[in-house]
Amino acid sequence: MNTYVVIMALAGIIILSFFFNIISKKTNIPSVLLLILLGMGLKVGLESAGVLNDVDLDSILEILGNVGLVMIVLEAALDLKLEKEKAGMIFKAFLIALLGIGVSMFALGGFFLYIFPSAGLYTALLYAIPLSIMSSAIIIPSVGGLTGVKKEFMVYESTFSDILGIMVFYFMLGADGHVGDGSIAWSIGLNILVTMVLSVVVAYVMVFLFQRLQMQVKLFLIIAVLLLLFAVGKYFHLSSLLIILAFGLVLNNTDVFFRGFLKKYFDKEKVNPILHDFHNLTLESAFLIRTFFFVVFGLSITVSSLYNLDVAINSFAIVVILFLVRFIILRLIAKDHLFPELFIAPRGLITVLLFFVLAKYEGDKIESFDTGLLLYPILISSIIMMIALIMNRGEKVKDILFHSIPIINASTDPKKKAEIKERIEKNAEGQDFDGFRHDF
Repeated sequence: MNTYVVIMALAGIIILSFFFNIISKKTNIPSVLLLILLGMGLKVGLESAGVLNDVDLDSILEILGNVGLVMIVLEAALDLKLEKEKAGMIFKAFLIALLGIGVSMFALGGFFLYIFPSAGLYTALLYAIPLSIMSSAIIIPSVGGLTGVKKEFMVYESTFSDILGIMVFYFMLGADGHVGDGSIAWSIGLNILVTMVLSVVVAYVMVFLFQRLQMQVKLFLIIAVLLLLFAVGKYFHLSSLLIILAFGLVLNNTDVFFRGFLKKYFDKEKVNPILHDFHNLTLESAFLIRTFFFVVFGLSITVSSLYNLDVAINSFAIVVILFLVRFIILRLIAKDHLFPELFIAPRGLITVLLFFVLAKYEGDKIESFDTGLLLYPILISSIIMMIALIMNRGEKVKDILFHSIPIINASTDPKKKAEIKERIEKNAEGQDFDGFRHDF
């Protein structure tokens, strides 16, 4: 293929993704859903041209997915402020993510035993885990329109879901079918402890080095080190995402983590400007990688697998089970997070990545497992989230409060009007009042 055609195609996809983000903000339709549809549309044209025949989409997806996961979790961590009053919300998010994965895993495992009678309990549970994990890659860029607490709750829950789900999956994968062994629970607990200690140590060291880098080119160096730590952690079956999350939280909450004797090792004046640039770089990188991951995922979808009626019925049953479990858990633990949080539970990047791992797994497999059972839940759960977010549009801060503040008409100075309007737009997007009550 002509090099310039490839460059034009890649640039065109990025431009379209930018407009998809604008559409998403206006309509609450998840931008990733539009990217998947774009990929599916491109596949038709590329197949007719015979371009896709020699392209290994699975390998591309696996690389993009892992790198994208690091950037998305880092982006989320750099947006989270740890405050005393949020401790209860963070604990609830963790507990709901943990119970959501555990209960969904066994509920779906039982369903897989019903539709695949020849599968064993261990294999059924293994196949159930990827579908039990919520997708932070879809949730985090989609919940910008929620109010502050609800948005933070979903960011924490989806991040915890990714981390815990990956840990459970890899330990189940290494259990070799010995589901009942107490050693598995011990291994998981030990791994969590080791990873947490390692994460905290690495986070402190990284932040310490972060402020001492004098070179002009340093931000991509930090990202490269994080990717290296992530890959090394995955190689040794540690929960590498915890390392990424810890680094982001420590860097964005230095007042919390650098106290007492540690305070003398931290220079806030040096770090703040770098942190701002690093945050922007992370945001841009996550956008870029997420764009290409979901377009390539759309390219990899075999549409014919969606035509099977039995697969469609079973997929709807999977979605019903997942949302029923989520409803019960939220109802018992976090009644104040029922709507729209109940319906914000899409499956996506992690689900796809873990199924790639299963495809290469040399142990017992469910040979008759149709990829439609993966594709349908991803598409259906994303559409359900889209509808819930559209229905929730009336709860935006801009819609509820800012229209009642006579700001624009309060000033006849065109320059002042433009300045105030810019503040409204900026703070509406960030769900922040920015002192409007006191100023006007």
